[in-house]
Amino acid sequence: MGKNDKKGGEKAGGKAKGGDKDAGGKAKGAQLINVRHILCEKHAKKEEALAKLNEGVKFDEVARNYSEDKARVGGALGWKPKGSFDPKFEEVAFALEPSTTNSPKIGEAKTEFGYHIIMVEGRK
Repeated sequence: MGKNDKKGGEKAGGKAKGGDKDAGGKAKGAQLINVRHILCEKHAKKEEALAKLNEGVKFDEVARNYSEDKARVGGALGWKPKGSFDPKFEEVAFALEPSTTNSPKIGEAKTEFGYHIIMVEGRK
């Protein structure tokens, strides 16, 4: 009886707990960024958006007026891990320091989707 109880306990409890620990231990500390962007199909429109940012207009306001993608909520894409974006976009986005929409630190990337002006609000 004692042997059967131990085996049953080890199988049910041991594997479940071990599985959780392994899953947690194997998580590579996935790097996340809270990213916003402005997407323009044409270079000229991207330049207009950059000019507005350089004049001090808030990033989210410029995104609402100039971005041509579906993320028109101030350009917010939310928290995203590496591997979620086009490699050219990702290279720029993950290199940026976090900043605010009032005083954004921006980067630019050209992808198959168009011209992106990118800012990062946070990192994890």
